[in-house]
Amino acid sequence: MASNLISEQAKDRREYPTLPICGVGVVVRKGNAVLLIQRGNPPRRGDWGLPGGVVELGETLRDAARREVREECGIEIGLGDLLDTFELLQRDDAGRLLYHYVIIDFAADYVSGELRAASDVMDARWVAVNEVDTFGLPAKTREVIGKASHH
Repeated sequence: MASNLISEQAKDRREYPTLPICGVGVVVRKGNAVLLIQRGNPPRRGDWGLPGGVVELGETLRDAARREVREECGIEIGLGDLLDTFELLQRDDAGRLLYHYVIIDFAADYVSGELRAASDVMDARWVAVNEVDTFGLPAKTREVIGKASHH
């Protein structure tokens, strides 16, 4: 029984996972601005990026996207098209696989609610599209934001 419990816990761990972890990211638009969050957890704690997170067992990708934005930012969104997929593979100093995420990014539009940093987010703010480059976002994140402006 104990070994069964350990293997179940190992399946759910994010560091040194035994399987890739599926997540979602969301480009939320409001007028000429997009929603950026400052991450509160690793990987990339303290960095700015898109709201999102890990898909829960039994949850659809689209439901996960709506839930994550609600939990992290306190707002409701109208979910749009799938924009892109992204794979994050990060190794530790010894070369062992530390993180393996498969991220599915969606476009969305703001619907209602007052923006606030909640759950595992240090900050959340609307950023004018022409100011996004000042937040030190990874190239892939900037690319996905660009794709969202064409949807």
